[in-house]
Amino acid sequence: MKLLYELNDKPPAGSTVLLAIQHMLASIGGIIAVPLIVGTAIGLPTGDVVTLINAALFISGAFTIIQCIGVGPVGIRLPVVMGSSFAFLGIAIGIGKADGVSGIMGAALVGACMVIVSAFFMEQIRKLFPPVVSGVVVTLIGLTILPVAMNWIGDAPAGSEQFATLPKLFLAAISLLVVLLVATYAKGSVAASAIVIGLAGGYLVALSMGMVDMKQISEASWFATPEPFKFGLSFSWPAIVSMCLAYIVVIAEATGDFLALASNCHRTISGKDLKRGLLGDGIGSAVGSFFGAMPLASFSQNVGIVGITGVASRYVVGTAGALLILAGLFPKFGALAVTVPKPVLGGVGFIMFGMIAYAGIRMLVKAADTRRNALVICVSLAAGLAVTIKPSLLQHLHHDIAQLLHSGITTGTIVAVVLNLVLPKSKEDVHAEKQAEEEEMNSDHSIPLSEDTAEPAMTSNSSQSDTSTDQTSKST
Repeated sequence: MKLLYELNDKPPAGSTVLLAIQHMLASIGGIIAVPLIVGTAIGLPTGDVVTLINAALFISGAFTIIQCIGVGPVGIRLPVVMGSSFAFLGIAIGIGKADGVSGIMGAALVGACMVIVSAFFMEQIRKLFPPVVSGVVVTLIGLTILPVAMNWIGDAPAGSEQFATLPKLFLAAISLLVVLLVATYAKGSVAASAIVIGLAGGYLVALSMGMVDMKQISEASWFATPEPFKFGLSFSWPAIVSMCLAYIVVIAEATGDFLALASNCHRTISGKDLKRGLLGDGIGSAVGSFFGAMPLASFSQNVGIVGITGVASRYVVGTAGALLILAGLFPKFGALAVTVPKPVLGGVGFIMFGMIAYAGIRMLVKAADTRRNALVICVSLAAGLAVTIKPSLLQHLHHDIAQLLHSGITTGTIVAVVLNLVLPKSKEDVHAEKQAEEEEMNSDHSIPLSEDTAEPAMTSNSSQSDTSTDQTSKST
């Protein structure tokens, strides 16, 4: 796909704000959901839950800007949206019930330090992720997150009579249809804003159907700031071990997100770039723990937005970070976005998450077409989808092991890495891989993300024959 705006492009101010709004709308619900669910589950009073939400928005926005623009060695300089990760949801609730919010924040701080240390070993970790492995990881990110969109459309407990009623299905279909029509027939900035236009179209239809709850706006305060050390920090080994397991999941997911995002931005990515990105994740989570924000991770849904809109400008997503900061300071502003009905989000999510899977498939196409690689891909994808579709497969494993493998992304990644390391390579495999690498070097015109490093790229994107010479010479 030809990019409408490349990584370092700065669209006009009006277009920048409009494009940034759709990134904010796609992420704000997820950012708010984690502290809302955790706070409610452990019985916090309403005021404390609001504090958790404001902190999550503010810290997410601040470190979205840092990831996009970069501060010294921190920040991957890609259009990354940071937010509270659902990978921590179950663990955070368990820790919160036993040790309170202070226990969550203490464990999150220690886990964040583990991520920071891991970032300095990305040169070695990079070698574990050739195209055959990284393609599996990115594909699984797209496929395993699809149930989120399905649950948004259902907007009720599974099995309930209210799950996916006809009005909800209608709203999702309308939102999906608007995105398809705009992305297909519109041009320029209008086409690039297909996601936000789809959300707006679905929102207006939902308003006319009386399916928008304005109560959250009226109840939200006008102004609030994060309160450092409001909940304090406490440490316990069971909490720390559990949280570190969740962080391992996040490292795998973040790596996959960065790979997919680099591919969508028509950039190659190195171990040094991954180190910058993981430092942003780790430092963001560490700082967030002081302010009462849940641990951060990159948001997969925004990777899909980049893919479908062709807008790879990091300045657009940096602007989305500024909007998230505003939402954290002015809760009524954020509450407006939260009133978007879940079926509307679900309809749009089908396209966003599907684009992530498509990015992974593009990576797999670049891997050598050998029987060995086919085994790695098939078994890894099957393992990742198996624990996603049937979590009960893990019910007899030790709790900590089951907690680690419950994520299809993590399971599939582990299986892919192990198989790629242990399955022997025949002479035909080695020859096919060299031939694939030569073809890639001859046909790929992707731009390295870090021009100051000569190391091999971790992944590569599709050919950009339509990208002009002057664009390829831009500094990253």
